[in-house]
Amino acid sequence: MDNFNFYSPTRFVFGKDAELEAGDLVKSAGAKKVLLHFGGSSAEKSGLLARIRGSLEKAGIEFCELGGVVPNPRDGLVYEGIDICRKENVDLILSVGGGSVIDSAKAIAVGVPYDGDFWDFYEGKAEAEKALPLGVVLTIPAAGSEGSNGSVITKMDGLLKRAYVAEMLRPKFSILNPELTYTLPPYQTACGAVDIMAHVFERYLTTTEGVDFTDRLCESVLCTIVKNVPIALKEPKNYDARANIMWASTIAHNDLVGLGRDSDWSSHMIEMELSALYDVAHGAGLAVIMPAFSRYQYKHDAARFSQLAVRVFGVDMDFRNPAGTALEGIDRMEAFFKSIGMPTTFKELGAKEEDIPLLTKKCPMNNGDKLGYFNPITRDEIAIIYKLACK
Repeated sequence: MDNFNFYSPTRFVFGKDAELEAGDLVKSAGAKKVLLHFGGSSAEKSGLLARIRGSLEKAGIEFCELGGVVPNPRDGLVYEGIDICRKENVDLILSVGGGSVIDSAKAIAVGVPYDGDFWDFYEGKAEAEKALPLGVVLTIPAAGSEGSNGSVITKMDGLLKRAYVAEMLRPKFSILNPELTYTLPPYQTACGAVDIMAHVFERYLTTTEGVDFTDRLCESVLCTIVKNVPIALKEPKNYDARANIMWASTIAHNDLVGLGRDSDWSSHMIEMELSALYDVAHGAGLAVIMPAFSRYQYKHDAARFSQLAVRVFGVDMDFRNPAGTALEGIDRMEAFFKSIGMPTTFKELGAKEEDIPLLTKKCPMNNGDKLGYFNPITRDEIAIIYKLACK
């Protein structure tokens, strides 16, 4: 196990009616005026925004609002949010929604005190020195942004989707009420499930030895999703199923399951180009890429892939043929994605094989001239993985 320094300052307030504590939590953070940041009309129609406004007013907190966040959040709204925060002297951003809203809020948070273009951070040209504090009311368990130190934004000029990671991006508090997820469409619930699994998968694929404990943590999160997502799809108002999925989302991406081990992140980087070019849901794109990526990579460490197959997907271990066990696990992972309504091929996703050269060219590398750390791959290998996803 590698050395690590774990920092997780977010206060999590979990349970029924937790959103009613928003005002007190903002006040305890020392803020006097917030930007209420959200997505479409669902938060308004459901009465959630009204409850949050009431809580803020009761606590004596002033607020202004900026809605309109869409999946794969755009840079245009970030710039608008930065301007509003500066003009209104906002001292905390309260995001109400899923990962897209939270990621947009994080970008605004680092952009407000910065003299340059916030995109400098996402392009790797600068490192943020400070940011506005952030609070979250989570409505979609998926991205894990409610506890993570990362944000992903799409720049419309060139359709570039890039991430920025900094400890100051972790929210001061996150409100998690599983009841707020009851009305999620089945497709969105399933997309979120794949995203949660992918966050664990990226950490599970490691070259670090002696990580038995975090292996088991990873497998626990994965098993929780495999068990509870079908229940939530069949019984949308099953509180326990929704609660387990919501907390699994947070644990999957607050770094707890990745402590003391290196991680890969190739699948995420490869998928990000799909969601940037085709504006597809991140989870749906991951359901297409993860099996293809696994089929390309499993021979590098068949023992790790077979361990995943046995412990998470219930495959019987074939000690004479661990590679066969690994492949059976990959097949069962793909079958699970299909069973919850996810696409698993380019065609089902709406992606085009003829775009593979463009996708490959745009894919950012995170390990010098290669991608990933589990078994670093070249651009030619990325193209092969995209082609495997076409089948």
